[in-house]
Amino acid sequence: MVVPGDVSSAEQAGPGWVGKLHWSDIVVIVLYFVFVIFVGLWAAKKSKRDSLGGYFLASRSMHFSLVGASLFASNIGSGHFIGLAGSGAANGIGVAVFELNAIFVLIMLGWLFVPVYTAAGVFTMPEYLRKRFGGQRIRVYLSVLAILLYVFTKISADLYAGAIFIEQSLHWNLYASTAILLFIAALFTITGGLTAVIWTDTLQTIIMIIGALALMVLAFIKVGGYNNAINIFFHSIPDTTIYNNTTCGLPPANSMNLMRSISDGNYPWTGMMFGLTISSVWYWCSDQVIVQRALAAKNLSHAKGGCILAGYLKVLPLYLLVFPGMIARILFPNEVGCADPDVCYKLCGSRSGCTNIAYPWLVLELMPHAARGLMMAVMMSALMSSLTSIFNSSSTIFTVDIWTRIRKNASEMEQLIVGRLFVIILVVVGILWIPVIQASKGSELFVYIQSITSYLAPPVCAVYVLAIFWKRINEPVSIEVPKMYFLYFQ
Repeated sequence: MVVPGDVSSAEQAGPGWVGKLHWSDIVVIVLYFVFVIFVGLWAAKKSKRDSLGGYFLASRSMHFSLVGASLFASNIGSGHFIGLAGSGAANGIGVAVFELNAIFVLIMLGWLFVPVYTAAGVFTMPEYLRKRFGGQRIRVYLSVLAILLYVFTKISADLYAGAIFIEQSLHWNLYASTAILLFIAALFTITGGLTAVIWTDTLQTIIMIIGALALMVLAFIKVGGYNNAINIFFHSIPDTTIYNNTTCGLPPANSMNLMRSISDGNYPWTGMMFGLTISSVWYWCSDQVIVQRALAAKNLSHAKGGCILAGYLKVLPLYLLVFPGMIARILFPNEVGCADPDVCYKLCGSRSGCTNIAYPWLVLELMPHAARGLMMAVMMSALMSSLTSIFNSSSTIFTVDIWTRIRKNASEMEQLIVGRLFVIILVVVGILWIPVIQASKGSELFVYIQSITSYLAPPVCAVYVLAIFWKRINEPVSIEVPKMYFLYFQ
């Protein structure tokens, strides 16, 4: 069995090691946290936190470069590092269609949706529906649905992926390490609002790209370049497959195809062209986390520029995450590519495969001392940028769309306090969710959570698209659209 890391287990157990990281790696991680906290607090001091517009929309003063970087960072969480690399190891480059599809939908966001939202002068997406239809039912319904989705899909998904990396590399106490990350993410959100979140997102985007680029270069060098990597990938077969004369564990023959047959079990072209686009329009054009960044731009031109920049950045995950995942299978065919359920369970605690460990093992195998710490900082950047975005957007929706229904005459100061307190509640919920994350390791809960998101996206997408592009639709019809969908597909 291959043990990740370029040093022996005996050396790792000696002085100067914490889990599988050297003391120099820990120093880099600490410096990363100090620098990010400094930037976050500096941005918090700079921001106008005494008004709703200043706290929740950064006074609508963000440059397009900050908007684009924040759009990218809000989307690329630790789940992408684990998930995209793992899917690349299992099925090749097909999963990259999810990223490339977003390029076109981001253009739709900048040119079709943001002008309407900006003209309406709204803080949140449910607030737009209230102004569009004049009623409160659809606003409250989608506000509650959005918060539940954030808690039970986005927060849980990011913490799940972060937990895998922390356990593989540090062997730290999961409660303590996750609680610290949640606390730091909440610190920026509570003190500085969206201004601090966007500035730290930009910093963390730079760190993510530099670290992932360095690992990608080392990975390709390790296997002899791009062409060699593609050739070897198709022969990266675990021993259990070779000696048991079975086809289980073989890389798919269409691993290098982006567009695949309609009969493909993972990425049929019909699903990628049509089904994925519907989910993408919901996520990129009507989800509060994403749209809130575009609304924070100083004007419509900067909002469009941010969408274009984010579109260019969305090309990177194919090279920075998917290809390294494929290389991880080449280097660790018996571990990352394991096919025997008993062997997989011993390796990673899952009987359905161990592709989730592809990226962490690649980091621990290829990166030298201190650079491993940089990659840990990259993973923490991905996790924290997603969490800060979710915290800020959830508090915005709760304050503007739900609390004002409970307290109709709430002052602006009261709403700011409620928004900050709701972030604290989300942190507590995140910590309480950790046992569920631990219990789901190796089970289908994570996949099930993502399937819930895909199930709920089409009717929400339809409501926003119809609201913007069809004058005659009203609130009763908009409420019936989700009902008809769920009745038909139940």
